[in-house]
Amino acid sequence: MAEKTNVPATPRAVLGFHDGPFWEHVRARSMALQRCDGCGAFRHPPSPACPACLSEASHWEPVSGRGTIISWVVFHRQYLPAYPAPYNVIAVRLAEGPMMVSNLEGEPPEGTWIGAPVRLVYATMPDGVVLPRFTLEQPAP
Repeated sequence: MAEKTNVPATPRAVLGFHDGPFWEHVRARSMALQRCDGCGAFRHPPSPACPACLSEASHWEPVSGRGTIISWVVFHRQYLPAYPAPYNVIAVRLAEGPMMVSNLEGEPPEGTWIGAPVRLVYATMPDGVVLPRFTLEQPAP
């Protein structure tokens, strides 16, 4: 396969011991998070023990991909070649409980973004890296 030229490299995830399955699910475009076998709590980022009950037993389970923006910022300075300014960063509380930090795709909401419902989408970066992103949830017609 030919290398793409002049494409800024997407920063690679720094993988901890428990992160591999998360990124495998992202590449497959099927979000799953760790779920505690002891108390049923979902967790993110992945970890060796449940922060709620300290159980070490868990499994990976699909999640809805739905959530609510709890914080946001728009950067007007470029820090990384793959992210030209302006770009946004959002914190999303997933319907299942954990929080994820990502970016909002598409048109931003008017005024504050806090409380805006979102759903998970997948963005393929120019260099082929697949990332989880969010888009505003469209109201039912």
